[in-house]
Amino acid sequence: MTLQDKVEQWRRETAELEPGVLIAWAWREFGNDVVLASSLGAEDQVLTHLIAEHAARIPVITLDTGRLFGETHDLLNETRRRYDVDLRVFFPDAGKVEEMVNEHGTNLFRESVDLRKKCCAVRKIQPLKRALDGKKAWITGLRRDQSLNRTAIDFVEWDAGNNLVKINPLAAWREEDVRDFLIRHDVPYNPLHDRGFPSIGCAPCTRAVEPDDDPRSGRWWWEPREQSECGIHIVNGKVTRRVPVLVE
Repeated sequence: MTLQDKVEQWRRETAELEPGVLIAWAWREFGNDVVLASSLGAEDQVLTHLIAEHAARIPVITLDTGRLFGETHDLLNETRRRYDVDLRVFFPDAGKVEEMVNEHGTNLFRESVDLRKKCCAVRKIQPLKRALDGKKAWITGLRRDQSLNRTAIDFVEWDAGNNLVKINPLAAWREEDVRDFLIRHDVPYNPLHDRGFPSIGCAPCTRAVEPDDDPRSGRWWWEPREQSECGIHIVNGKVTRRVPVLVE
């Protein structure tokens, strides 16, 4: 029986599990073959905290694209100091970045959607693929109320884009649940969330938004909205959005 064949059984087994218990289940089921892929967003910080409590041997992987905010680097260092977890940072291939910049310029992402997606592929998608290589499952901070495309998210599902089991411990959480957890447990989070940045990516491609704006409107704001995705999260063959919360 393949991993994909087992997903339905696992979905039934985990339907009522609390996030921390689900994380412990993931470690028992997959051992060294499961990781948390963290963008250092609010949901991922919650999950890092829960991993430290329930399954500290699960690696926490994150990407340093080479264009992150200083505040994001500070949060990475604070997270490493705070939690006794296996935190691993993956970088883009230096040769591919050099080739891309020499051919298209440092800020190629402003030239066209295709070049922006090329930049995302080199700096994000390819390093993530390398980080997930050989794994059987990954844990994410996806929530059902993040977008219309995510209302049917399960706690355990098959990720056809990466051929992995995707585990979403916070699927049933609301934005206020994430905020309350961060405050109650004093979890470190990116201070940019308090400065109008609900969604944080690379510094040149992210800006603050007004309180009533779409949380993703600060990402690649010069592009049509339907194009504004990096391509990491794919559900049922469709790119979906990941929106960290604004912590007040």
